[in-house]
Amino acid sequence: MTPLTKTGQLKSLEGRQKSLLRLVELSVTLNSTLDLDELLQLITATATELLECEAASILLYDEKNPRLYFAAATGSDPAQLAEIPVPIDSSLAGTIFRTNQPLILNNAEQDPRHYSLVSDHVKFKTHSLLGVPMPIKDRTMGVLEAINKREGNFTDGDVAILSVTAAHAAIAINNARLLRATQQALEKVKVTNQIKSHFLALASHELRTPLGIIIGYATFLQNGIRGDSTTENANHVLGAAAQMRSLLDQMNNLTLLQADEMEMRPMRISIQDVLNFAMDEIKYSAARRDMQLVLDFQDDPIYVEVDAEKTALAFVNLLNNAIRFSPQGSEIVIGAARQEKQVLAWVQDHGIGIPVDKLQKVFEEFYQIEPPNTRHYGGLGIGLTIAKGLIEAQGGSIWAESTGEGQGSTFKVTLRTA
Repeated sequence: MTPLTKTGQLKSLEGRQKSLLRLVELSVTLNSTLDLDELLQLITATATELLECEAASILLYDEKNPRLYFAAATGSDPAQLAEIPVPIDSSLAGTIFRTNQPLILNNAEQDPRHYSLVSDHVKFKTHSLLGVPMPIKDRTMGVLEAINKREGNFTDGDVAILSVTAAHAAIAINNARLLRATQQALEKVKVTNQIKSHFLALASHELRTPLGIIIGYATFLQNGIRGDSTTENANHVLGAAAQMRSLLDQMNNLTLLQADEMEMRPMRISIQDVLNFAMDEIKYSAARRDMQLVLDFQDDPIYVEVDAEKTALAFVNLLNNAIRFSPQGSEIVIGAARQEKQVLAWVQDHGIGIPVDKLQKVFEEFYQIEPPNTRHYGGLGIGLTIAKGLIEAQGGSIWAESTGEGQGSTFKVTLRTA
């Protein structure tokens, strides 16, 4: 072997080692880059460097409008290039995409499949071209091209390097696309939630004025006429108006919780007092259905540091839920007990129960176990959501327990002791 041959082999080995090292660096960089536009530019720049060519381009497949389009190209505006449709059936990139095979053309201008419209658009002449498919799982997502080898022709070694680059690039682009789609979906959800919250706040505000008028006139009728059907009708109107006002209060509370604007004023108070406040609020609702409220308290007070009004409201919602979904004449147990540095409080009913797979979902806003068109029970489906928000905003936790439909339910709350 002549010294000249040895020198050539050493240079070849050094070149391959350099390329492999650059491919490893590319893989690390691609896996840490999730911005799609930045990623595309990085891929074309790296391909140009590795293959020592003048330019590189990425064409991706548009599934909605079956065609290839330029996603990035060296020294070109991708927005302008994207406007040029690249036919799959009569272009070099289309041939690579359809056959899923690499293609070397060291005299590209003479090939009838050369798509001159792109060259004319970017004022860039293609003399030689190497293109490889970009595989992702069991499909091809596009084509990576290297254009105009600076010295000599494209070789099989170049095919190997560009193919590895394309495989890494396909995975990185797919990940970046998934991230972008997720971000767009989250943004839509955010906008939808803002619209919903705005509607709840607006409806709650606008309905209070006519509701106040209804309550005022009904009270006037109730106090002004005694002993006939008008008094009874006035009572019905007042009852319905009170129920409507309760719904508006719930809508307002939900809006404040969602906007993280619920003001908390903690104070030292016994959990027994909080639960008694809650029972006072719902005792008439329970009495109308002949339901018994049973206390299961320890004798000694258990003190907590909470907003008394908001915490009582959370338990009012739990108690209303128990009343709504329990049979007339049944029993509801309200209890509390100390557990080390926490207090455990609970509301237990003997009602319709909750399917085991729905124990978490009942706390989702507007969720109802019953189908909306065949409902037997009223309510907006936000009482448990509000209870959960009020408890968790104070560092507590809340969950539901039930052995299944028809077996009753127990809602448990933990709060830190003072």
